[in-house]
Amino acid sequence: MTALIEAAEVKDYPAQITLVVSNRPDAPGLTRARAAGIATAVVDHTLFGEDREAFERALDGELRAQRIDLVCLAGFMRRLTPWFVARWSGRMLNIHPSLLPQFKGLHTHRRALEAGAKRHGATVHFVVPEVDAGRIVAQDSVAVREGDTEETLAERVLEVEHRIYPRALRAVAEGRASLAFSGEEGRSR
Repeated sequence: MTALIEAAEVKDYPAQITLVVSNRPDAPGLTRARAAGIATAVVDHTLFGEDREAFERALDGELRAQRIDLVCLAGFMRRLTPWFVARWSGRMLNIHPSLLPQFKGLHTHRRALEAGAKRHGATVHFVVPEVDAGRIVAQDSVAVREGDTEETLAERVLEVEHRIYPRALRAVAEGRASLAFSGEEGRSR
């Protein structure tokens, strides 16, 4: 989120960050957004119990009330329902700490090390109903070093995430990448 905020502060950047929403009232990103003069909102998922769709309807209501065009997920560790994904189809990006399609889901750094991967990285993709399966917008990698731990690898991958997410958002905002593209034209490296 911070990388997106910083990118959007550049005069010729084609997107504005106008709202930061969290499902956790104590999320540090809310403080960072407020410090940058960006509106914030909290839609606390715990208030909805097990009713995921009710939470998502409230989230959708907040996004629509603020006239949001594109959702960029960052650190949002909840699986979205098909209803929400369909509602925002083609207008929702996620960043994932692996070179998709490898290592979908959780614990990507551990799994990359256990698999003996030579390279590991991050991917920005459009959100679709299947987890971590949407069209790739941007992807980059780092070498896996001998002696790497989950923590050291995660630190280097985070640097990749900070580079590629603003680049991916730029591509989408400029119309150079979309969920509807076919072939390689939607991919930006």
